[in-house]
Amino acid sequence: MNRKNLPGFLVFLVCIGLFPVFATRISAIQHYLDVMIFGGIFGIVAIGLSLLMGYAGQISLAHAAFMGIGAYSSGILTTHFNFSPVPALFLGLLITAIIAFSVGVPSLRLKGHYLAMATLGFGVIVHIIFSEEVNWTGGPSGLVGIPGFGLGDWKLKSTLQWYYFVWLWVAVSILIALNLVNSRIGRAFRAIHEDEKAAEAMGVPTARYKVQIFVVSAAMAAFAGSLYAHYVEFINPGSFDLVWSIRFILMVMVGGIQSIWGSLLGSLFLTFLSNEWLQVFAELEILIYGIILFIISLFFPDGLFPVIFRFLAQQLERRYE
Repeated sequence: MNRKNLPGFLVFLVCIGLFPVFATRISAIQHYLDVMIFGGIFGIVAIGLSLLMGYAGQISLAHAAFMGIGAYSSGILTTHFNFSPVPALFLGLLITAIIAFSVGVPSLRLKGHYLAMATLGFGVIVHIIFSEEVNWTGGPSGLVGIPGFGLGDWKLKSTLQWYYFVWLWVAVSILIALNLVNSRIGRAFRAIHEDEKAAEAMGVPTARYKVQIFVVSAAMAAFAGSLYAHYVEFINPGSFDLVWSIRFILMVMVGGIQSIWGSLLGSLFLTFLSNEWLQVFAELEILIYGIILFIISLFFPDGLFPVIFRFLAQQLERRYE
């Protein structure tokens, strides 16, 4: 991590560390710990998707499917084969990485809407498998009896423990992402995003890098899926359908498609929007998401939060001139 990102990361750690202190003292916000856990889990997916879309310029409508593969891998291994959650999680990552590599090699030869359609088709196939393989996945009724996360005698028991555990991995994801985008490989990703043919002419192995970031991004989604499965202790196909893939894309677009911090803020915003502020309009949720996506695509192509931050920075400059 370079010095430019260090102050922001330290502020992030302080805010995350202090939030439960205020939440446990103020009963009105205590239930937000649970929402923050989901926001952190979805944030890991959004960070990986930001690397893929914002920096490498590759579109994916299959990240809910990759999250589901991680969740169902952990769920099936722990419920059907009595695996401990930790090895089940890492096996889920390995399974997802192999599948992502197998899908990415042929799919990433496509560009634009053809790539989007290919990943969309894969996501639909995975969702159908989750729904139809009743003996393994529980079918539409879902998979129950997934144990909480732990290793041996150590287990995560309270919401507060889960909060710190999830956000520890969010911090790790941010570190990985920031180091990646500020490295030589990150500069290669940006070159691919700007002009793939020019990047190839400069000697960048575009095909290899695109597959690599696709696998990394899918593995991050699978990791988040495993955390989700062991936290909720129940999963069903509805949590990993096309709508969720669109939500993840919207999280990245709201936060700024080329911003790691923005993708995390976008995930928190959409999670609170869904779990807290749209409960009254649950039947219109998809319509509201569509309107948000339309407005951002049309008026804020760089993301909503970058516009807000630039406005606040301008106001501060004017105030202290």
